[in-house]
Amino acid sequence: MATLAGSLAGLAGAGGAMSIALARRPRPCLTAGHALVPDRLTDPLPVVLRLGLGGMTVRVTPGPHGELFLGPGDPRPGRTLRRLVLAPLFTRAQATAGRLWSDQRAPFQLVIEFAGPNRDPASLLRAYRMLDQQLRDHAPLLSRSAGGELTPGVVSVTVAGIVDARELLAAQPVRYAFAEGSFDVLGAGPVPLDLVPVLSEPWTHRFGWDGREPITAEERHQLHALVQAAHDEGHLVRISGLPDASRRARTAIWSELIHAGVDVIADTDVAGLAKHLRRFGTVSNG
Repeated sequence: MATLAGSLAGLAGAGGAMSIALARRPRPCLTAGHALVPDRLTDPLPVVLRLGLGGMTVRVTPGPHGELFLGPGDPRPGRTLRRLVLAPLFTRAQATAGRLWSDQRAPFQLVIEFAGPNRDPASLLRAYRMLDQQLRDHAPLLSRSAGGELTPGVVSVTVAGIVDARELLAAQPVRYAFAEGSFDVLGAGPVPLDLVPVLSEPWTHRFGWDGREPITAEERHQLHALVQAAHDEGHLVRISGLPDASRRARTAIWSELIHAGVDVIADTDVAGLAKHLRRFGTVSNG
């Protein structure tokens, strides 16, 4: 697999003369931190970048003129994925020597979840084609798969909430998006890493512990075993969907995930997660 540094070199050269105003007050990159963006947040990217979180999940809905709009419901003018997420990421990477942060050593994980009322395969296929065109417009920024080889970029895009994503993506000889997998793929035969590099599940899908009491030995063993199995097959692990609990309970779960070797922790409490990761360290730095 090519290195991130090599992939960034061309992008850095393209924007060397641009203003570096976006780089003011830099925060260390937290590769293990991932923001689950609430739909009500009008412009989520600045908050995520300011905190140094290494990724975020946004929900999008197809709208007119080939655009994808942030959040569910009726499209709101100007609130597009292209305008509020892709273009600013590209501009920042150009303005800051081909990285989002000076210490970035792994791609920023952008998870795009398709929302909206139309969930039939034909509608979702059209939505993905809209996304695919926008990603190709920002190709120098993005991780890509070509000929079965994964080349990391400044940003890696994962598609979620779409029917038969793996089959759809695998049919493209060159692509700039990846499918989301779960722990169910473990032991079921090799899953190409250039198709599903990350396994992701909500915490509550398999675990009942809510952080209020000590975790049971059984659940701790299960967590460690799943993470180890995923790593043995070459996948990174992202855990989301934590219980809606107090900050104290959440920090207990965050700590347990760190100790288990989970690569990425996704949560809605972005400020609390960033503070916890800065204090107690991260599992993975790329």
